[in-house]
Amino acid sequence: MRLLVLGDSLTAGYGLPRGEGFAPRLQQALVAAGRQVRVIDAGVSGDTMAGGSARLDWALAERPQAAVVALGANDGLRGLPPARMAEALESILSRLEARRIPVLLAGMLAPPNLGADYGRAFEAVYKDAVAKRPSLVLYPFFLDGVAAQRGLNQADNIHPNQAGVAEIVRRILPVTEQLLDRVTPAAAG
Repeated sequence: MRLLVLGDSLTAGYGLPRGEGFAPRLQQALVAAGRQVRVIDAGVSGDTMAGGSARLDWALAERPQAAVVALGANDGLRGLPPARMAEALESILSRLEARRIPVLLAGMLAPPNLGADYGRAFEAVYKDAVAKRPSLVLYPFFLDGVAAQRGLNQADNIHPNQAGVAEIVRRILPVTEQLLDRVTPAAAG
């Protein structure tokens, strides 16, 4: 089975040794759990939701049977309009849906310095996507348990270190397995 991880530096393993980023560590955990899966690392540092949408067709050339969409951190860091982010996410989800690829949507939170109104609008992008597509598997916050934890982040306190990636993988693994269970046998072959 092929699992696409469409993301940014948080999934690409920014600042980590090769093989220690989210995608390879998720693959290791899934294999250890008895899953025959190849995780396709489509994480690009600095990418926004619009950037992920622009390169989705390239990532789909790998013919994934399921996808994790983990974008939005850079939209928040740059204070980009949530409405634009929502349009890009809609484009991503509709193209995956057209190919009958089940999706795990990994949410993100906006930096608090952008204000409560921005934060609510930002978070609504993910909630609205799930409201439109109840079949989505939602993981509300990709950095759950890791954000702002000094021992789990690199010196920039934004990007997870190896221990932080291990914690993200540990927390998201059960939800990822739920996603993989949604792949039809015909699509898995």
